Amino acid sequence: MTTDDVRLRPVQDDDLELFLAYEHDPEAVRRSRFTPRPREAFLRHWRERVLGGPSGRVRTVVADGEVAGNIVAWWEGERRFTGYWLGRAYWGRGIGSRALALFLREETVRPLFADPFAGNTASVRLLEKSGFVPYEGAEHAVDEGFVLLVLRDRAAGAP
Repeated sequence: MTTDDVRLRPVQDDDLELFLAYEHDPEAVRRSRFTPRPREAFLRHWRERVLGGPSGRVRTVVADGEVAGNIVAWWEGERRFTGYWLGRAYWGRGIGSRALALFLREETVRPLFADPFAGNTASVRLLEKSGFVPYEGAEHAVDEGFVLLVLRDRAAGAP
């Protein structure tokens, strides 16, 4: 598979079971420092808040015809954030970089923020490679184990 085989599409309800499984992967939980939700809470969150919310942009990442994960953008107060989640089988193959580049063509709000767990060096590197830089004045986030990054340039992340 090449990164040319990566595309984004709208989320379908059938995707949610895979997203749930990816969120519960023990290594993904360790790297992200994100507590996975129980199935019903996960489905409710996705159906009501993520897919049903008016301010979000949500895409399924498809790699070589298979659902590899998701990528989203949402508002938290005055800040627009992005985040993504890929299944472990899709890590380290350039899929995340390609998916984020495609997503940044659609999601043009800047500044755009991301707050990965600082210990997830692969995710931090992916964001930095896409043009995200540390946000000045975000030292408190590092103290909590997360780093606040920002993308300011609309052209950043273009493949």
